[in-house]
Amino acid sequence: MSATRLTATAGKPQVVAAPLMYDPWLVGAVVLLLSFGFIMVTSASLHIAAESYGQPWFYSLRQLIFIGLGLGAGFIAFNIPVSVWQKLGPWLLLAGLAMLVIVLIPGIGRTVNGATRWINLGVFNLQVSEMMKLFVIIYLAGYLVRRGDEVRTSFKGFLKPMVLLSLVAMLLLLEPDFGASAVIMATALAMMFIGGVRLWQFGLLVLLVGAAMAVLAITSPYRMERLTTFLNPWADPFNSGFQLTQALIAIGRGEIWGVGLGSGVQKLFYLPEAHTDFLFAVLAEEFGLIGSLFVIALFVIFVVRAFVIARRAEVKGEQFAAYMTYGLGLWLGLQAFINVGVNMGVLPTKGLTLPLMSYGGSSIVVCCVAVALLLRVDYELRRSAIQAERRVGQPDTRRSKRERRIMA
Repeated sequence: MSATRLTATAGKPQVVAAPLMYDPWLVGAVVLLLSFGFIMVTSASLHIAAESYGQPWFYSLRQLIFIGLGLGAGFIAFNIPVSVWQKLGPWLLLAGLAMLVIVLIPGIGRTVNGATRWINLGVFNLQVSEMMKLFVIIYLAGYLVRRGDEVRTSFKGFLKPMVLLSLVAMLLLLEPDFGASAVIMATALAMMFIGGVRLWQFGLLVLLVGAAMAVLAITSPYRMERLTTFLNPWADPFNSGFQLTQALIAIGRGEIWGVGLGSGVQKLFYLPEAHTDFLFAVLAEEFGLIGSLFVIALFVIFVVRAFVIARRAEVKGEQFAAYMTYGLGLWLGLQAFINVGVNMGVLPTKGLTLPLMSYGGSSIVVCCVAVALLLRVDYELRRSAIQAERRVGQPDTRRSKRERRIMA
């Protein structure tokens, strides 16, 4: 944290600011996203909560609890060294696979809208796919460190983790959760590319994964309906295209400045899932283009800062930290991009939440843990740099001018 210390210059005490131990831009973006998300969840859910539960603040209070749980889980995760997370990677993946099997057992998994994705824990429903996104990134980062040379020099080293991730995707598709499987596979492919896999191998696997996803979409009636609906939702605006047309109406009503907080109309039983998957449409209606661009800018800042931390870890030789941080930034950035694209009608409906903003306990808690891991990597890098300076008694001249400015 920021602090001050006294130093002596020509016999006179001088107050010098101690270096920050966290990235202020990253923390600021996350705080704003969580805060703005809570406000929008409250605005989007008041009427439906009053109708469904007789308590307008039902979803708001639960979202506040979820944020509290997320911050608590994030605090615990932050205090675990990165080296421990590296060792836990394979075990976390096995635990995630076990939970993906458990959720499919009749009587244990909870089914909502035809999808069995949740395990009822009493206090809230645990969505296993959200945890699996995090577990896959941690495991794959460790694999790229352990088998980095094999990944870069042989097809076998590249193929082995993809076979395991195909099993993860298959279990997710049985729920079904096409959106989560697509995000996991896309993030994993990007991490493999960053890990230095041969270009022809990467291109071949991208084609194979793309072909598999296309076959799954074409052979499933409801997925095919989603694909055709987003291309022209107005062809059937009161049936298959209802959700998307209502979202587009909401975005159109917002215009430049929006209709004002709480004054949106589409959330009043017109737009389904207004407080979860289609929260961005409500935000666009009430805060307009300016508010929408503000939220998108926050996500851009988040991803950029994650990549800056990852690059610093890479330069310092902290390979696991670098791969994990790249993966976390890619995952949350990609999911935000897909959610916004779905709300705007440029991507087919995927059932993915807007990270750090949409209503949902599993999503909020896991996203907070992901942020904590980013901050932990940043903290360890800053602490290492400060210790290096203290050992030599002067600033580390090996760091670039830009890096010294970031660390200040």
